[in-house]
Amino acid sequence: MLRRLVLAALSLACIVIVLGAYVRLSDAGLGCPDWPGCYGQLSPHHAADAISAAQAEAPQGPVSMPKAWKEMVHRYLAASLGLLILGIAVSAWRRRREGAPLGLALALVGVVIFQGLLGKWTVTLLLKPAIVSGHLIGGMTTAALLAWLACRLSGLRRIEVSPAQAWLARSAFVALICQVILGGWVSTNYAALACTDLPTCHGAWWPEADFRNAFHLVRELGMTATGDLLSNAALTAIHLSHRVGALVAGVLLAALSVALLRRTTTRGLGALLLAALVLQISLGVANVLLSLPLPLAVMHNAGALLLVLVMVRINHAVRPRAVPVLRGRCLNENALA
Repeated sequence: MLRRLVLAALSLACIVIVLGAYVRLSDAGLGCPDWPGCYGQLSPHHAADAISAAQAEAPQGPVSMPKAWKEMVHRYLAASLGLLILGIAVSAWRRRREGAPLGLALALVGVVIFQGLLGKWTVTLLLKPAIVSGHLIGGMTTAALLAWLACRLSGLRRIEVSPAQAWLARSAFVALICQVILGGWVSTNYAALACTDLPTCHGAWWPEADFRNAFHLVRELGMTATGDLLSNAALTAIHLSHRVGALVAGVLLAALSVALLRRTTTRGLGALLLAALVLQISLGVANVLLSLPLPLAVMHNAGALLLVLVMVRINHAVRPRAVPVLRGRCLNENALA
């Protein structure tokens, strides 16, 4: 039962994350400008008059009936995910004497509570980039923890590898996490089209870029910390950072996939990682060259999630092989003792 709950929660988390990307990229994040309801009502259907009035006042604004439904469906599914995770924690508590991973289940509860607060602040603080990025990271963290918990409960075989390969798996995962954070910062600042050419940006390898304002966390959407409009140079800096991060993470992930492909026991994991990496790079390039069509942009977010899940599986599967100690060295240490 616990394993089934975890797998159901993991599946739902993936849906919520991808749907959340769709809501954000289709500018529906403020479709219902209050929380947790919609204009104080349970659904957009019950708030139809308020939504119609808001749309009549600002026809090109963020409020409309389709946008309200997108936002509320996302909230309904996220709330369902929270209940599932609570059920996982209760089940793990009941089976704690049987070795159920109670600590991990409780950590999930903490993450999902904070994630709910970030969802609230995303709306009430009007899409501040730091809050929206934190909400994205929280979703990925929830999925990663659920994936790790699923691996533990499924009793998947672990594979001994060299310490260097284990270190490469950990390092590649850290690089991927940093890249996901950078990708979230690009998305929440609407900087995906700050560079519209590849491999250069504005026809230069390193165009004018304002990194100081680009990565100032405490500010409004589209504004600097002092209240001025965020410049194109700042958006370029955000986009460039994501490209550099993609290069670093891509090299490490590719090296890891090659290392895994060389061993019979890890060949399947290496092939899965390589396929996910090629897909994600292709989606990133296509988004730039095709000017960010909504389906491709959503798929790029889904690709990042897929890479995270694959790397969770790899890091759960591989463990460093114990390095044998030379007999002579042991004898010398015993003699000195």
